[in-house]
Amino acid sequence: MNIRRLSTGIPQVDEMLVGGIPQGFLVAVVGEPGCGKTIFCLSFINAGLLNDEKGIYVTTEESRDSIINQAEQFNFKFKKALSSGHLYIIDALFLGKNNRYSLKSLDIEELVEKIISIKKEIGREHVRLVIDSLSAFWLDKPAMARRYSYFIKKVLSQWNFTTLATSQYAISTSEAFGWGIEHIADGIIRFRRSIRGGVLRRYIMIEKMRQTPHDLRMYEIQIVDGRGIVVLGPTIYRREDVALPNHVKRRILKSRIKSEMEVP
Repeated sequence: MNIRRLSTGIPQVDEMLVGGIPQGFLVAVVGEPGCGKTIFCLSFINAGLLNDEKGIYVTTEESRDSIINQAEQFNFKFKKALSSGHLYIIDALFLGKNNRYSLKSLDIEELVEKIISIKKEIGREHVRLVIDSLSAFWLDKPAMARRYSYFIKKVLSQWNFTTLATSQYAISTSEAFGWGIEHIADGIIRFRRSIRGGVLRRYIMIEKMRQTPHDLRMYEIQIVDGRGIVVLGPTIYRREDVALPNHVKRRILKSRIKSEMEVP
């Protein structure tokens, strides 16, 4: 089967994916805050820019300027790409700004309309799309997570995108743990973190990638200034060694069941 694969911008992760993410996929990038999800997405967009591809980055939890500055921290030339028309950043944090690339509200239909309007400007060519994070759109209505995720996939799959959608959960997020996107995603890349010997450690694991005999091991990573994500190698720890505590997992499961019962 001849599948075009897109580089993530991280050579070791590309190897784990047998060459990269299949073009046209919707991939969930999930995990707790501070694990490296945003930097992974920045790297994915940058890899496209280096290959003269266009990119759209939707930010819901950082400002447009913050995304640009963070990209520059890792030598990703987002400012240049914005000036050349290779990159578009949709700001969904500062809602209502008088800017054609900002959203007026956290409304999933408005988001899709904005993305499609930019895609029409770009034309028929393939575009890399990041939505960071998609879970922001259902924070006050977690029961809608699956429906919104399905809507995103159904509509945008017709517009020649390869999409990364981040979703996060944390003890502090109550019932909005971000469940939803995983159910309809073509791939799931999960980030984890733990404290070992008083030091924060981060991990990446490919949990799912259709049409791909991907690596099943969990790898330890580091975030290096000026470079981005660096993969150190397979970890000796098991997945459950760095998973959420059992009482938190029970809360997630309880919330998930309740949310699914609330779906109209």
